[in-house]
Amino acid sequence: MSAPATPAQAAVAAEPPVHRASLRKRLVPYWLLLPGILWLLVFFVLPMIYQASTSVQTGSLEEGFQVTWHFQTYWDALTEYYPQFLRSLLYAGTATVLCLLLGYPLAYLIAFKAGRWRNLLLVLVIAPFFTSFLIRTLAWKTILADGGPVVGVLNTLHVLDVTSWLGMTQGDRVLATPLAVVCGLTYNFLPFMILPLYTSLERIDTRLHEAAGDLYARPSTTFRKVTFPLSMPGVVSGTLLTFIPASGDYVNAELLGSTDTRMIGNVIQSQYLRILDYPTAAALSFILMAIVLIMVTIYIRRAGTEDLV
Repeated sequence: MSAPATPAQAAVAAEPPVHRASLRKRLVPYWLLLPGILWLLVFFVLPMIYQASTSVQTGSLEEGFQVTWHFQTYWDALTEYYPQFLRSLLYAGTATVLCLLLGYPLAYLIAFKAGRWRNLLLVLVIAPFFTSFLIRTLAWKTILADGGPVVGVLNTLHVLDVTSWLGMTQGDRVLATPLAVVCGLTYNFLPFMILPLYTSLERIDTRLHEAAGDLYARPSTTFRKVTFPLSMPGVVSGTLLTFIPASGDYVNAELLGSTDTRMIGNVIQSQYLRILDYPTAAALSFILMAIVLIMVTIYIRRAGTEDLV
């Protein structure tokens, strides 16, 4: 003789089959999200918790580190390395602006004027990703080498006189200067700007341009009143995808810069792998993350669109 059903089992048995099927259907999206949530927990949340605990530890590599809730590390790290923070934000901001100025015309060309060459141009945009980030950056050492054709042209056009006055170069030399680091950042992160811009521009209905022309709007007015506002989701996405990784980059400053162009990423890398001061490195990482998060939040609130909010 089987045991009598419990109240819960009786309730499930009494539940209509249609309702149970509807419940399972509503739970499907959550089951699909489960692998991604587990991935974030294991490879993002747990490392963040570990780094947070590391930032409030004291000790040494020989004696070991212990959690002592030493929050003074944050203030010491900020006061000692604030020039590198400012330099990182300046270089990343400059590279982002240059990427926008260079990437928008190219994205506009691909979206509206490329025709049958569109796919080829898109392949050329993403082609650099088939090469190592390190190799691409090392190539710029040859491009900007002293006595090379690029430096020679810049000297002939007296461009280096202007950049020297701005403090971006030193005399006739480009390598080991802020300009070299910004050029490397701009080149390496330019595709991250072009692709969101192209996606946003490609969605614009060309009949809107025709309607603006029918209303006697000049091309410049059409761009200012129609094209650019409608492409703002791509502008915001592209600037975020460029600025955020550029602000924490250290490869370009390491290979193309000098000790005077060190970014905060170089400091963090040095603290982790050379000085072995793990609490300071973790504190610097959290400070950088907080600064970028605050700036991104303010930027999205002021320049964001309904697609991103």
